[in-house]
Amino acid sequence: MIYLRLFFEFFKTGLFAIGGGLATLPFLQDMSARTGWFTTDQLADMIAVSECTPGPIGVNMATYAGFLVRGIPGAVTATLGLICPSVIVILIVARILKRFKDNKYVQAAFYGLRPASTGLIGAACLSVAVIALTFPKAAGETGLPQIRWQAVILAVILWLLMNLGGIKALKAPAWLKKIGKLHPVVFLAASAVIGILFHFAS
Repeated sequence: MIYLRLFFEFFKTGLFAIGGGLATLPFLQDMSARTGWFTTDQLADMIAVSECTPGPIGVNMATYAGFLVRGIPGAVTATLGLICPSVIVILIVARILKRFKDNKYVQAAFYGLRPASTGLIGAACLSVAVIALTFPKAAGETGLPQIRWQAVILAVILWLLMNLGGIKALKAPAWLKKIGKLHPVVFLAASAVIGILFHFAS
């Protein structure tokens, strides 16, 4: 039964997570709260590993979550559950979209989906920021979460390095522009090393 439930939970996620991989995060948080299959810290690790490995982040997170629940069979089950709705919907849409793409109701539906997708991704980004930049609360603890100042400083430095070089009004030096053009994998690898050196998990 655990495999059927695993497939069903990720099938629902794949069906309604409109907007790509990060849009699956609110569903995974809800899944964590309802099933207890993985913790908030494990969800944070899931995001980090999924971002660093090849492939769509949503599929990677499903594979990771399924592996936590039931090893390799669980990983396969969760992954199939996540991608099945997309395959089914695309096969249906491919047949009817050409006929109905200019229909005003179809166009209105797509415009309505855009803000929903934006909201899901925005909620996911906020959740990731809270997980990454604050310490998890202990059981029964109330009040504001404790901020991980090391993580906040690293995030600010990375944002500046990646974006300042592209702002023409600032007339950034050439070396800063070169850093901003580096592949994201370089920043991920550097952040991993810094996290190990400065014990971010402590």
